[in-house]
This record gives sequence, structure tokens and C-alpha cells, in this order.
Amino acid sequence: MQDNATEVTAAEIARLAGVGRAAVSNWRRRHADFPKPVGGTETSPSFALVEVESWLRHQGKLAEVPLRERVWQQLAGHPEGPVTALTHAGCVLLLIHDRPTVWLEVSAGSDERLAAMLPGTLEQVIGPRVGAVSASSAVNAANAANVANTAKAANLSPAVNTSPAVHAPPGRAPAVHTPTVHTPGAQAIPRAPALHVPSGPELLPSAPLLRGVAELAAEMGARQTFEFLIGRHLDANPRQYTLTPTELARLMADLAGAADSVLDPACGTGTLLRAVAARPDQQLYAQDSAPDLAALTALRLALHTRATVRGAIGDTLRADAYPELRAEAVLCHPPFNERNWGHDELAYDPRWEYGFPARNESELAWVQHALARLRDGGTAVLLMPPASASRRSGRRIRADLLRRGALRAVVALPVGAAPPYNIPLHVWVLRRPGKAPAQPEVLLADVGQFATEGRGGPDWRAVRESVLDAWRDFDRAGTLDERPGLARSVPVIELLDDDVDLAPARHLPPPPAADGAEALTAVRERLGETLRLTADLTPPPAEAAQVTRWPLTTVGELARGGALLLRTGGSGGHARVPVLTDHDVFAGTAPSGALPESDEEAVLTEPGDVVLPVLGGGAVTRVIDEATGGAALGRNLVLLRPDPASLDPWFLAGFLRGTANNRQASSYASTATRLDVRRLQLPRLPLDEQRRYGARFRALDEFERALRHAGRLGEQLVRGMYDGLTDGTVAPD
Repeated sequence: MQDNATEVTAAEIARLAGVGRAAVSNWRRRHADFPKPVGGTETSPSFALVEVESWLRHQGKLAEVPLRERVWQQLAGHPEGPVTALTHAGCVLLLIHDRPTVWLEVSAGSDERLAAMLPGTLEQVIGPRVGAVSASSAVNAANAANVANTAKAANLSPAVNTSPAVHAPPGRAPAVHTPTVHTPGAQAIPRAPALHVPSGPELLPSAPLLRGVAELAAEMGARQTFEFLIGRHLDANPRQYTLTPTELARLMADLAGAADSVLDPACGTGTLLRAVAARPDQQLYAQDSAPDLAALTALRLALHTRATVRGAIGDTLRADAYPELRAEAVLCHPPFNERNWGHDELAYDPRWEYGFPARNESELAWVQHALARLRDGGTAVLLMPPASASRRSGRRIRADLLRRGALRAVVALPVGAAPPYNIPLHVWVLRRPGKAPAQPEVLLADVGQFATEGRGGPDWRAVRESVLDAWRDFDRAGTLDERPGLARSVPVIELLDDDVDLAPARHLPPPPAADGAEALTAVRERLGETLRLTADLTPPPAEAAQVTRWPLTTVGELARGGALLLRTGGSGGHARVPVLTDHDVFAGTAPSGALPESDEEAVLTEPGDVVLPVLGGGAVTRVIDEATGGAALGRNLVLLRPDPASLDPWFLAGFLRGTANNRQASSYASTATRLDVRRLQLPRLPLDEQRRYGARFRALDEFERALRHAGRLGEQLVRGMYDGLTDGTVAPD
């Protein structure tokens, strides 16, 4: 009965049936028996999932809803919202993961019995793993925390503020802080645990979802099921979350090195802590001001590792959940440019050992918080905006970090490494000074040269190798020989000027001339060869033909008849598989993208597939060749896999590029043009005739690729000439 409460929107119905949203609108107008709205608004109604499924099957538009899609629809339509549903699902998945036989016993019988028995069982399993408490205990803990915070407020200590928007630090007059020693191996208990075990009444509406989740876990595994669900949720709400790319998280974890205890004070979705090579004897600590994220991250980490996980809720700068913790490593992607981080309340906080951060220097507050939570010799790695390295308001704190040996490295990343993708962010590596003398040099590195033209991020392999190689050599010896244009260790005394500017590009020697006279001559020769090839490939003069009215079919009809397979790009896959993006298709370049790593099965391309973007309004297709085959299909792309016995791929790709064809199949209801691929039309022609057209379309494709290559070589030659003339490596005559 609860299943009837699951609602779906028109967009979700379109996804279930594999059609465009316009098709769902047509069904509503043309079919009087189409299910009536049960919720939503007049402009965005929602429908009962079971009624929609029944109607689709009756119309022959849906054979069976895949289990993964059904579970997702139940989760997305949960009466308490998808986050609550995700939390309940994560609790049950952790139970299934740790004690599968217990789940079988508890789940036998009615939904009411399941909801009544689950809380006690979950408390026994989840409590030790993530420090979760029962709902009543959570209320008592919250009341106790309020009393403690009231007492602290009298001593000008931070007040609790769990607003998700607040994420930043403060401090003015430096106050020396002697931290309480945290016994190695001891577990710090958070003041506000991230997770409470839901009660029976809370779980009852989720019972059908939990049974579906368990069924899906039997197919995919408990961890993979949770990753699929949380990945789909993050993908459906991209503006609500700032995600740390998986490759960047791995780089930051490697810079921190092996550690028995790791803290992320702004954990978000837990990507940084998931990148840690966790061991059963390890402790992972997480805190976030958003209660939903803190709970989901605690569950995610518990499913990901056998390490001890402790999650906490609260604005870290105002309400630190682990004041006594002294971890071996801290990883953090703090919120940037926060003005309301507690500057006025935290003026006398003992964490500001290196100076009180200005109101606009929230990032330097996070830096000092990370150092305060480290044991002597521990390492902190933070993602920072580039302005933090040079802003005048932070120069005194930067100077003290350098003088006392706390700041060990600043690495400038390529553009596109992490959001915001339009600026080259920095990674700071810090180490809490112990009794050893301060190091006289700091490592500055710039790997901006490894940026790529595609939207899939930089060349992460080159970034990792360059950064880790430079850092390990520097960390071992305390110094590093110059690597022109890439890295060098700089004496601290050289940086302690009026600006204390730590931007690596301002202190690195220029890279070796890559576009000297000989290299430019080679580029010029390649350009000449390409231009000659372009001339040879130029299509012959067009011959007038009698206008032919072919009988037409559509991609949708061909897909239903089995002449081709239609697949859409996914939102997750394996991190090591290259991803073909819509930008690659438009630009004609090699796969350059990356998708968030998840256990959702990626759509892999094969030679002969035809790929086309659904956004952008351009009439563009691409036939997959041997070099591109095996790449994962990116977002906003549709793959058509023709049956060779029925369709020639080049014939298919060519006719799908027709301007008129694209215009009639496009929707202009929003700010972006969207292509309904199923409405694209093709003439019904014999296979031999298809191949005649396909040969001409293939020749046009070769001509187009030659033109693009010539354009890129021309740009490279012009840029190289400008650089050579301005840096003195090329003579003006």
C-alpha cells in the first residue's frame, strides 16, 4: 500500500519509457485513460508510480521496470523526501552488509513487523560502526550540547550553528594554543553524532523501499547499491552539492600519506575520506554543518571500509565536534569565500595560533583549524582558492606559517581540476611543527600545463606523477632541484617580503622552450601536409539531382523493430575508463572526460556505434572507430548501435545530421535546445543504397576532420610564433 505513495514526474516517466518529455505530454493529451495527477503543481504534476507502470505496460510501451529504476523511483518519491529515504536505505544496507542473516529474520512478515523490529537491530549494528545513537538518545545529546554551548558562550566560545551555508573560520590577535594531547589510538567521541537510528514509526513509510533495496543488494552488493543510489541523488541535484573530484581526492590523500587517524572537518559527501587507504585499525572522523550530508557520509564510509567511522553534525568553526582530537592527517575541501564564518564570535579562539584571520579570509581559518587538530608532525592537505596565496589581508598569517615551518608546499592545479572549474585552484600541504627545527625551504609547484581542452578535467595521470614525485623528493631531502616550469623549493626568507605571495607561477623558472624555431618549423611542415590533404579531400562539385520523396521511418520505430539499440549516457562508471563527452563529439577530439566513480554500469562504445548529443542544437554525429571504441558514454549523449544486417552506420550518421531533420526533432521549451532522438527520421532504403550514401558521408567526415586538424595546427603555429618572438627564441626575420 505504501508503494502507491511513490510519485513520479513527467520527466521520470519519460526516463522509465525511454522517450522524450514531449512524448509524455502527447500521451496525456491523446489518451483519456492516462493516469491523473496525484500531486505536484499544475505546471509540474506528479503521478502514482504503480498507475504509470500499469498504463505503460497496457500500451506496450514498457515490458518491465528494471529493479534499479524501480528502487530509485521509490526513493525519489518517498513522502519524507529522498534524503530521509537514502538514510533509511543506508542503515538497512549496512545491516545487510554486516549481518545478512539478521536482515532475513527481521524482514520476514509484514511491513509493520519489519518497522517494529528494525530499530533495535540497527542500533546493535550501526552504533558500534558509526557511533549512531537512538532517536531518544539523539534528543538528549542535543539538549546536553545546548547546555554546554550556553556555558561556553559566556567565555566567548563559539555558539552552535548548524546552518549548511556556514563554513569558515576567524581570528585576529594571535592567541597561542597549547593543545591537549590526544592519546594515539584512542577514539574521539563527537559531541553531536551524525546519525541516529530511526524509530519504528519513522521506518514504516520506508518499508517497501527497504525491501526493494535489499533485493537490489542481492544483485549488486550492499555497498554498490548505496553508491548507485547516492550517486543518482547527487546527479539529480547538482546545484545543491559542491563535489570533490575523485582523482583530486586521491591526490590529496596520497600527499597526506598513510595515517592511523584522519579527519575531514568539512566532509560533504565523504569523497576525501573514501580516498584514504583505510584499514580495520584506522579511525576516520567526519563533520559537516549539513545534517543530511553528515549522516549519508557516515553510512557511506561505514559501507566502504572496516575502519572505525565517527560522523558529527555542526559548523566546524563555531561548534567543533572533536576539540580533543589530535589526528595524524587532516583532509579538507573547505567552502570558499565565506563572510559569515564566525569572525565576530571567534576573536579569542585558541585555534588562531598563527594570527586572527580577517573577515574575508575564511580559508585561513580552516587552515589553522586543521593544524589545531593535528598531532605534532601530522600532515594536513587542503584545497584552497588561489587568492589565499596572495591576498594582502592574509599576508601576516602566511608569513607566520612559513616562519614556523607549518606550510610545506603550495601546488597550483590545472584549470578544470575542481569546482569552480574556471580558475586554477591550489593544494596546500601543511605539517604541525613539533620539536624539530623549522624547515628553511617550501615547495612550490605548478601543474597547470596538464590542463586539457575537454570538459573532463586535466590529465590526472600526469598531474599525479608530477606532484607526488616532486613532493616525495622534497619531503625526503628538505629541498628540490629546479624543475623548470614545474616545481622548485624556495627558501622561506625569499618569500617573506611585503606581500608574502605564495602563487607558484610567480616563483618558478620558465619552462624550457617547447616551441623553438625547430619545433615551429615541424609544425609548419605538418600544417602544409594537412592543407594538401584537405585539398585532396575536398568534395567534388555537387551534381543536381531530382528531388526524391523517400518513405520515411524514425529512430524510435527502428529501435522498437530491433534494427538498432538506443542507449543514453550515464552518470557514473569506472574511474579508469575514458569518457566520451558531448564536447568531444562537437570538437571531434579523443575521449577526454571523467565521470564520478560509482557502481552504476557505464555504457561502453563499440566500433560502428553512432553517437550524437541531445543538447546544444547542433546537427552533429560521430561514428565510433577502433581508437574510440571502449570509451564510456558521457552525459547528454545518445548511442545508436545499428544492426549491420539492416543499417549502415555511416548512412545512419549522415542522415541524422540533416538540419531540417534536427529542427523537427528538437524541443525549444527551455533555454537549451533538446533533441528527441527517437523522432529523427531516416529514409527506408535497401542496404546497398544505404552504403552508397554512407561512402559519401564518410568522405565528408574525413574532410571535416582534416579541416579541424589544420585549424589546430594553425593555432599552434601562431601561438608558438608569438611566444618565440616575445621570449627571444625566434628571430624576427
